[in-house]
Amino acid sequence: MRKINVLLVLLTFLVGLSCSSDDSSSSNPPLNEDLYFPPLNSDTWETTSIADIGWNEDALQPLLDFLETTDTKSFMILHNGRIVNESYFGNTTSTSNNPWFSAGKTLTAFMVGVAQEEGFLDLNDSSSNYLGTGWSSLTTEQENAITIKHHISMTTGLDYNVDFTCTDPECLTYLNPPVTYWYYHNAPYTLTQSIISGALNSDFDSYFNLKLRDKIGMQGSWIQVGYNKFFFSNARSMARFGLLCLNKGIWDDDIVLGDSNYFNEMTNTSQNMNPAYGYLWWLNGKSSYRLPSSESSYSGKLIPNAPDDLIAGLGAVDQKLYVVPSKKLVVIRMGNDGGAGELGPSGYDNLLWEKLSALIN
Repeated sequence: MRKINVLLVLLTFLVGLSCSSDDSSSSNPPLNEDLYFPPLNSDTWETTSIADIGWNEDALQPLLDFLETTDTKSFMILHNGRIVNESYFGNTTSTSNNPWFSAGKTLTAFMVGVAQEEGFLDLNDSSSNYLGTGWSSLTTEQENAITIKHHISMTTGLDYNVDFTCTDPECLTYLNPPVTYWYYHNAPYTLTQSIISGALNSDFDSYFNLKLRDKIGMQGSWIQVGYNKFFFSNARSMARFGLLCLNKGIWDDDIVLGDSNYFNEMTNTSQNMNPAYGYLWWLNGKSSYRLPSSESSYSGKLIPNAPDDLIAGLGAVDQKLYVVPSKKLVVIRMGNDGGAGELGPSGYDNLLWEKLSALIN
């Protein structure tokens, strides 16, 4: 009888150990065990060849020619985190800093998620909680109805028929109730960083550097340009952020954003007026889309030549951050206007993906 009890205790211990091991491995499991992450504070970055991954080598030169003729400065393709191609044009080098423009909105959206996960704010909080009263020309009741979620989904209802970058209270006037209309209005976005600062009672830049930039080995900084605040960095830093988002907020073994629910909300449709917009991210593969500086809705996918699951940070004069989970891809394009001259999405996206698709397929 005693032997049986000993055996039962031993069996119970082994089963518990096995369950404990299983639980540990299932907590924040690696999304892709083959995914490579370049080391921090190092220029080392593994590469892979087009031949090794079975792409069409004949399509590379036409792609590079297209990039050069469309005033590209920096271009990168990552597959599973490894560099497939890294090209610089003109006087640009791997250390050159370029503005992300509105592609940097994705950085701010990510930081909203970090601040919420750490308990500093909630998406459903009124932005007045952190901006204070009188941040706009609205009544107190109208101000209180605008939440953080409205700021990052472009649904504040503020009048966009003004200088859409101006964040002075006299520029922020009432047009529609929140979440009844979608319009790409830059001022409410710009205030999002002030919302985070107000929630922290500290400056946004330091928090961003500590919680995101330095954790994944990026360089670069936020620079005030008029009312706007743009992030400037080299292409590799943009690629690092793309890689982090390819792995849904986890950098190697470091959980930078552990709230998977927020990440999924951020990278999926955030309201019912523009299916192609999440929380400051652009989304492909939806039934329709709206564009900056337009009140119209267009049928079909945002970028017909691109994979349906593409998510993107898209900035003025064709700054491009593409993340494509199904293809294990991150693609970066920084430079001057490629010919379309739009604030975010442009005809250049589809032209570029025509060349990319020929390479990848």
